[in-house]
Amino acid sequence: MVGVRGTELLPEEKEFLRHPNVGGVILFTRNFQSVEQVARLTQEIHSLRTPALLIAVDHEGGRVQRFREGFTRLPAARGLGNIYDKDRARALRLAEDMGWLMAAELRAVGVDFSFAPVLDLDHGVSKVIGDRAFHSDPQAVAALAMRYMRGMKHAGMSATGKHFPGHGAVEADSHHDVAVDPRRYEDIAFADLLPFQRLIHAGLAGIMPAHVIYSAVRDEPAGFSKFWLQEVLRRRMAFQGVIFSDDLEMEGARQAGDVVARAEAAMAAGCDMVLVCNDQQKMQQVVQGLRAPLDPTSQLRLVRLHGRGHVTYPELQAQAHWQSVAAVARAWV
Repeated sequence: MVGVRGTELLPEEKEFLRHPNVGGVILFTRNFQSVEQVARLTQEIHSLRTPALLIAVDHEGGRVQRFREGFTRLPAARGLGNIYDKDRARALRLAEDMGWLMAAELRAVGVDFSFAPVLDLDHGVSKVIGDRAFHSDPQAVAALAMRYMRGMKHAGMSATGKHFPGHGAVEADSHHDVAVDPRRYEDIAFADLLPFQRLIHAGLAGIMPAHVIYSAVRDEPAGFSKFWLQEVLRRRMAFQGVIFSDDLEMEGARQAGDVVARAEAAMAAGCDMVLVCNDQQKMQQVVQGLRAPLDPTSQLRLVRLHGRGHVTYPELQAQAHWQSVAAVARAWV
């Protein structure tokens, strides 16, 4: 999965996206100008290949929302957790509504899925996670995320939980630093893994592991670890969905070598799709240099991530349900 430069595809990007090692495109704020423009961009990307490339975005709400103008401003996940502490029934209804709203608006412009929800626990030390987490209590995170995922499903979008097995107890930001969590496996299993387990049982389609080293367990980051991805996630937790690497350009991934070595290590560990998001040269290096054969099982898993159903953005805005849910979100934010 790769990024593109701007709001329109360049001729060389169209050719690049047809390479068989490219399986998807991740969009960022640099790719967004308006609702109409991003709908044209996704249509153009989807038209390049059959079956179509997957299109993803990080669109959680709060400080992580790539598309703004013309989209409903979504609350940070922790806002739902705060309501949960006072009125659980209302918080669960709102979680389902916000999951639906996020997914419905993205589906209306042709995005297949968002990398959401965040399943990390807010241990009070991670600034990069912080209010992106629903709560500090794993039971609360699981309950809210379940309803959020249900809302996404009703809008035609599958959910991808992150950052397995949990990024919330690490102060370092893995975008810029090597992040290390020294906790024992048992401590992680009895807390941070619970939301992942609950959503897996409910049909979670995708998971993104953290670029975090859990030093008491293994020496490599979780996204490059056969223990975390194959032994824990696949065997013990019986996860059958897609495993995405986090962005291989991040500092937390540097231990695995250059970007091609990182891609090969992530796939050897069990990732179905690797992400190289920003550096055009590194994208070219991975796409041209990756020699791992296409895994038919991975291809079958990835099919589940294609968006289902489609209405245009004006058609969505004409729906009474959208109007009522969007009004709640606007009043909240």
